[in-house]
Amino acid sequence: MKKVLLAAAAVIALPAIAEAQDVQSPGVYFGVEGGLNWMFNTTILGQNVSPQTGWALGGKFGYDFLGPRIEVEGLYRQNVNSNNFGNRAITGQISQVTAMANLLYDFNAFGAFVPYIGAGVGAGFIDSDFNISSVTFAYQGIIGVGYNWSPNLRFNLEGRYIGTTNPQVAGTTWNNNDIALLASVQLKFGSTPPPPPPPPPVVTPPSFMVFFDWDRSNLSQQALATIQQAANAFKAKGNARITATGHTDTSGPESYNMALSLRRANAVKDALVRDGVPAQAITVIGKGESQLLVPTGDNVREPQNRRVEIVIQ
Repeated sequence: MKKVLLAAAAVIALPAIAEAQDVQSPGVYFGVEGGLNWMFNTTILGQNVSPQTGWALGGKFGYDFLGPRIEVEGLYRQNVNSNNFGNRAITGQISQVTAMANLLYDFNAFGAFVPYIGAGVGAGFIDSDFNISSVTFAYQGIIGVGYNWSPNLRFNLEGRYIGTTNPQVAGTTWNNNDIALLASVQLKFGSTPPPPPPPPPVVTPPSFMVFFDWDRSNLSQQALATIQQAANAFKAKGNARITATGHTDTSGPESYNMALSLRRANAVKDALVRDGVPAQAITVIGKGESQLLVPTGDNVREPQNRRVEIVIQ
């Protein structure tokens, strides 16, 4: 069951994994938003109405699952219409309040830039005869991009189509459809910055160990310095062989981790070759998550388990 669930999660989160930065975590967030609103032309009480560009202001409260997000939102919008309807609330302007429940999906939740789409349904409260009294069914489609400034702070820019069922004025209905361009700021609770990389453990030469970021096989400057030491030890030993054994932590599917451990071991081999070690003297092994340096449960991101061990014999 673990393999099935993790494999499905990996497929869903593939775009996020490709740019994973390991800087975000799930959590509750709230935000404020505002921007411009454009109402489509319509007909009210027999008069053609062409509203001017209006404005919108609102707030939201939600939970980020790192991919899917759910939120509730309140938004106030107002547009000047320049029509006289005889002391009714719609005279001179049209005001609207929507209360929505939104479902959204972030395509690159761990990265800096986060494209997303979403949809929402709820209630619309729209100017009617003498106040905001026409209650309608409201719905919206959302497309946008966010920027993760930090694990706790995010900025968004999005476009929306917002519609409602037909509100009534003096017993007659009119069509109500809008497009909005909104900017927002989100503050997340409970997120913490990723811990600093662990110091390399003391390993007695001629064995060496290098570490990797989550879901990565590229080598840090510290790792390259350690590999250079291993290459120098190989050359000083003379007739020797090197075994590079790759490992992962327990986050992700087992089959994916096995392939990732091999990529890490091969990255170390390539660096050793660049440092003057003959390729035929290096054996590459992938162990996946089967030999943990720090024992953990399933789906735990443990930095010291993301490693390649270099043994010179």
